[in-house]
Amino acid sequence: MADLSQLADFLAGLGVRRGGVVMVHASLRGTGLRATNVRDALLEVLGPDGTLVVPTFTPENSFTSRAYKELTEGMSAPEEAAFRASRPPFDPERTPCPTMGALAECVRTTRGAVRSGHPHTSLTGLGPRAGELLGGHDPHCHLGERSPLAKLYAADAQVLLLRVGFEVCSAFHLAEYRLRPAPARRTYHCVVGTTGRWTAYEDLTLYDGDFGAIGALLPRDLVTEREMAGKAVRLFGMREAVDLAGVQMCRAGVRMSGYRHGLT
Repeated sequence: MADLSQLADFLAGLGVRRGGVVMVHASLRGTGLRATNVRDALLEVLGPDGTLVVPTFTPENSFTSRAYKELTEGMSAPEEAAFRASRPPFDPERTPCPTMGALAECVRTTRGAVRSGHPHTSLTGLGPRAGELLGGHDPHCHLGERSPLAKLYAADAQVLLLRVGFEVCSAFHLAEYRLRPAPARRTYHCVVGTTGRWTAYEDLTLYDGDFGAIGALLPRDLVTEREMAGKAVRLFGMREAVDLAGVQMCRAGVRMSGYRHGLT
């Protein structure tokens, strides 16, 4: 699958809808593929009326996240305090997303890309519906009803897991926000605005430790699966997957607290 046309044929054969909306999580490591070719192949299959969306999360903008703790590992208390004070505020137009992979960073830096404004869980899109789908992301709502995920659900988006597992399927978080009774809430921290000061807000306590098991229970006729460079590629409808994830979460009863993505 060395060239653009072969990759586009693969994605079209998988079922990516022309004129549709697709949210992509991807790992290109070990494929030899350039992120620009994957982006262009996706846009070719989607066509001029289709919209490509990728998560461009920034867990580094938090002093309780796994990403932040890795950055500050081994620092003394004064060194960490200085490091924390030096952290730049989140800027949708400039802040990179280094933990999200080459494709996400490629889409983010593409001319015309639209990025939502959440300081931890932004999404970025290319295509005619990007502004509509990613606009108005409430900075106090990671991935719930006031986030792009709810709009993607309403738009009947597809989800493409390109050589990554269900463990990173952020669409499942929308199901968490729809659970009743609602999960517990917690405090998050980030740097926003021009002051460079850390601010706090409350939102749901997110947990993805059972996402792999939830994905494995999705009906086979819902998920189209192929292989690329030794790893699975999966495509499925977001609406059905989120609805079924919610059912599985309810059956699980009390879920453990935590967050594998390290966005806390």
